[in-house]
Amino acid sequence: TMCPKSAETIKDYEAVAVAFDAGNRSHDVSQNVEALLGALREAAPPYAILDLGCAGGRDLETFARLGHEAIGLEGAPTFVRLARERGLEVWHQDLTEMDLPTARFDGVFANAALFHVPSEHLDRVLRQIRDTLKPNGCFFASNAHGFGADAETWTKGRSPHTRSWVCWLSADAWDRRCRDAGFAKLDSFYRGPTRAFYASLWRRPPA
Repeated sequence: TMCPKSAETIKDYEAVAVAFDAGNRSHDVSQNVEALLGALREAAPPYAILDLGCAGGRDLETFARLGHEAIGLEGAPTFVRLARERGLEVWHQDLTEMDLPTARFDGVFANAALFHVPSEHLDRVLRQIRDTLKPNGCFFASNAHGFGADAETWTKGRSPHTRSWVCWLSADAWDRRCRDAGFAKLDSFYRGPTRAFYASLWRRPPA
């Protein structure tokens, strides 16, 4: 059975998926896209990129338009449908129950997704991300963070009858978990006028 925290979070997004998709499509995350692609420049393009929590496929479309092979992974059924209707390849999987191929991708992109993974699953999820990357592959994540503290709780939902689980880690705690999973840090920066998102870039060391 699916992790209850993850199942409720998926229901929360599913309840507003069409409106969320429409409102999300114009959001500018070019800084994040460029961070991942810049880290991959040592290898010859095109790159195989996995977008975790891809929603309706906005960033998949960006990567594809730039000539890369982009595959999404998403738990909310309506998001999966919307992305597939746009001609995108999306795997319908929950972040806490991923089944990923080994050494398949040059890059993994996780924009505003992994802070929904409960802490008890996070170390395994990060190891799975490492293992699906090719040696020297890169992992980008942007997460709502804890402003120096760690907090894990339910948050008010996007609809009156739903809620989401969040795991807001401090930058130090997130970095420690990524290093423990076997990643080498390349860069980090804060996003947005309130610095509400902590973005970090990691490499899977060569085998």
